[in-house]
Amino acid sequence: MSFQYLRITKPSEYVAHVELNRPDKLNAFIPALWVELGLAFKQLSTDSDVRAIVLSGAGDRAFTAGLDVVSAAEWMGEMANLPDVARRTVYMRRHILGMQDSLTAIEKCEKPVICVLHGVSLGMAIDVACCADVRICSSDTRFAVKEVDIGLAADLGSLARLPHIVASQSWVAEVSLTARDFLAPEAQAVGFVSRVLPNKAAALAYGLDMAALIASKSPVAVQGTKELLNHGRDHTVEDTLKYTAVWNASAIQCDDVQAALMSGMQKTKPHFTKL
Repeated sequence: MSFQYLRITKPSEYVAHVELNRPDKLNAFIPALWVELGLAFKQLSTDSDVRAIVLSGAGDRAFTAGLDVVSAAEWMGEMANLPDVARRTVYMRRHILGMQDSLTAIEKCEKPVICVLHGVSLGMAIDVACCADVRICSSDTRFAVKEVDIGLAADLGSLARLPHIVASQSWVAEVSLTARDFLAPEAQAVGFVSRVLPNKAAALAYGLDMAALIASKSPVAVQGTKELLNHGRDHTVEDTLKYTAVWNASAIQCDDVQAALMSGMQKTKPHFTKL
């Protein structure tokens, strides 16, 4: 895959590393970047040579500063030139849904996604990170749900997903309504990130090691686990237990179960075929 604003590498077997790659602009999002991001994750989702994905931002200063304000002004100007409110509304609705779909591709990706945040991580950074399965960050990370400061309610997923990630509805409301910054220790304390590392290099190394460990497991088991965790987030315990029974009634018949059991008895490393 070749992209203009993403860099995708394979740092180890079955691991893909996706980097937002506009470091001179603090990896701020323009339409081409979010289109590429959605396309990349849709392709990686079904790539049998990928079993885990790390998502990070290029450069030392930012994971992403959020929406590129120059780009936003351009398409807001295009909308303003349309002749009436109905046409402006259709234009904007399509724009928002397209952006939502690009970010949701991260969440819907069959492979686990580890988001490594650092430095400036504002606005769309939260939307993107909320779509990942695991979030870790460097100690210098500065977060904010920034949208009320630019006159709108966050519309790309933070308000929908943060309440499912963080236990305190009060905290979610506080940071969303005030747009105040919060730093890495607070993000870990409320459960938004699971680990804080000393710097970007350490955070990225930790994320890549985690991805390699996940990639060494059965892809049937890993992808099933992601599916069932996400189902459990959005459904009752009873519904998820029933769904799990149906899922595993099929998945447990795979060769991976036998391979894992035999390797455990023989104290060897199991080999799992591609999925």
